[in-house]
Amino acid sequence: MANPTFWVLVGTVVFIVLAIKMGAAKGITGALDARGELVARELAEARRLRHEAELLLAEYEAKRKAAEAEAETIVANAKEEAQRLATDAEEKLAEFVTRRTRSAEEKIAQAENQATAEVRAAAAEAASQAAELILRGQVAGKAGAEFVAAGLKDVKAKLN
Repeated sequence: MANPTFWVLVGTVVFIVLAIKMGAAKGITGALDARGELVARELAEARRLRHEAELLLAEYEAKRKAAEAEAETIVANAKEEAQRLATDAEEKLAEFVTRRTRSAEEKIAQAENQATAEVRAAAAEAASQAAELILRGQVAGKAGAEFVAAGLKDVKAKLN
């Protein structure tokens, strides 16, 4: 019995038995239960937070997909609008070229008509001068002058 280890063991057992009798086990059990409840509450809170995070993630994924779809729609509309504008520009250019061509053709036709009229007028003038010279040479006197003047008027009227 002189072994000190033995007496340390006996003292420890006596201490534990007395501690149990005096309610130390209830305190330890209560503390452990309280700690267990705290851990359970923290786990429940973590689950709730995880569930909220998953919901937020799903919501943002849906928003991202909607934004991508909207962006694709905007790009498609922009391409369609650009194509329509290009087509309109080509049509307007073709119409402009057609109008300019028609205008140029009309100006050419007008110039041709004017040139034809000028040539006719010049021919009529030359013919009337030639007729006047011939008639003056053949007809003399006052009656001849009147006849020549009347004939010139007739020729000018018919040629113009």
